[in-house]
Amino acid sequence: MTINQTMIEGFVLRGFSDVPELQELIFLLVLLIYVLSLGGNMTILLLVCLDVHLHTPMYFFLSNLSVIDISSSTTTLHRIFIISTTYNHMISTSACLAQLYIFPTLTSNEFSILAAMSYDRYVAICRPLHYHSIMGQRLCCLLASVSWAFGFIEMVPTVVFISRFTCYISKEIDHYFCDILPIRDITCSDTSLLDFYILIFGNINIFLLLSLTVTPYAFIFICILNIRSSAGRRKAFYTCSSHIMVVVIFYSSIVLQYIVTISGHNTGSNKIFSLLNTAVVPMLNPLIYSLKNKDVKSALHRKLTFCRSK
Repeated sequence: MTINQTMIEGFVLRGFSDVPELQELIFLLVLLIYVLSLGGNMTILLLVCLDVHLHTPMYFFLSNLSVIDISSSTTTLHRIFIISTTYNHMISTSACLAQLYIFPTLTSNEFSILAAMSYDRYVAICRPLHYHSIMGQRLCCLLASVSWAFGFIEMVPTVVFISRFTCYISKEIDHYFCDILPIRDITCSDTSLLDFYILIFGNINIFLLLSLTVTPYAFIFICILNIRSSAGRRKAFYTCSSHIMVVVIFYSSIVLQYIVTISGHNTGSNKIFSLLNTAVVPMLNPLIYSLKNKDVKSALHRKLTFCRSK
């Protein structure tokens, strides 16, 4: 039986109802991860804003990454908290469309910001004498602005296509938030335009922006290998090691989710990998930068010392 779109005031999010015995465990685990993610990213933002030693291009982009992580995890995970505490699985059509727009936009923004951070590391290591003249405030703001604008503009057609779906075979979405593929699976409208658009811009995000992220590191590694002293090579590699780890984790989670989606579309596995992308990755990013970065640890120590002295 098909359902006319005009009859649907909202959708039903199944959440993790396919594993009811793990509901409480999932809620507590996701809550813990979300609190750690929120605390870590807020700490990074506050340190970058308050400590003048962190007013550099690298930490400017890192603060953008923290804003993306906070926003993406909040946009998606709050539905798990609502479902687990109120047992209300309903989500309005407008709220669903908002999630469909905001979360993919933030994911696209993260692709772009990671590419900008790669270019920053390339200039810092390969052209250190010209770093401050190249990575000026104007260029940093331009790169960040283009990254944010690209994501917000890119997702507009997707939401327009989905908002024009006229019928559904069900109003139950087998996910814990409104995502593009689960919505496409329950519609009986023509999805050819949506599929084509996802194919084109999905490849742009994954392959073009991945190339823009990885290519600077090819030059970085050549520069590092040409450094004669082992201490110099270690120092150069240390300056970009945190970013490399973040890039590997982020792209790995995206690729794993993509592989699961195209190979049989197992919804349980897809939810787990979505949870990895929306909860675990935003938690790991500030941990990686704080644990492996002397500047961040020094800034945190200075602020804690200042607070104790008061």
